[in-house]
Amino acid sequence: MKKPFLTGETICLRPIEESDLNENYRDWFNDEEICRHNSHHRFPNYNENMEAYFRTTIQSENNLVLAIADKETDKHIGNISLQNIDATNRSAEFAIIVGDKDYWGKGVGKEAAGLIIDHGFKQLNLHRIYCGTSEDNVAMRKLAELLGFTEEGIGRECFFKNGQYRSSINYSILENEHKNTGSKS
Repeated sequence: MKKPFLTGETICLRPIEESDLNENYRDWFNDEEICRHNSHHRFPNYNENMEAYFRTTIQSENNLVLAIADKETDKHIGNISLQNIDATNRSAEFAIIVGDKDYWGKGVGKEAAGLIIDHGFKQLNLHRIYCGTSEDNVAMRKLAELLGFTEEGIGRECFFKNGQYRSSINYSILENEHKNTGSKS
C-alpha cells in the first residue's frame, strides 16, 4: 500500500507515482465516455504524453495533483487536483476525473473533492477555489453544488467537443463559505 496524503472513509488521496503511469491510466483519456465532458479524447493519449504530464504538471509547485485510490486495495481509480495555484491571489482551479467506471455513482468524487478542498483552504491558505464544466455535465454540476460552490457565470460557446460548441458553467467557493466536508488529513 502506498502512503496516503489525505485519507477519507473509503478512498485516500496519494501522490501519483511513475508506476501509476500504466495502461489503465492511459486508457481513461482514450475512452470517449470518460472524456465526453472534458478536453481529452481529441488526440490519442500515449505513454509519452503521460510521462510529460508527470514531469511538468504533477511535479510542478503550482499544481497539487493526487491519485484517488481505493482505501482497501490502493487501486488507482482517478485523479484530483488543485491546479494553477496562485499564491498572490490565494486561488486555485479544482479538477477531478474518476477514470474507473466501476466507481461511478458511489460518492467517490464528493469524498475526494471534500478532502482536497479542505486541504486547499486549511493547509494551502487558499481564499478561492474555482472550476468550470461543460453545460451538459450534470454530474459535475451536481458535485459543485453539493460542495457549496456558487455558480458565477457562463462562458458562452467556449468549449468545442463532438462537432458542436458548448457553454461552460463556472463555479467558485470562498474560504468563508466552505464547511468541512473532508475527513482525516
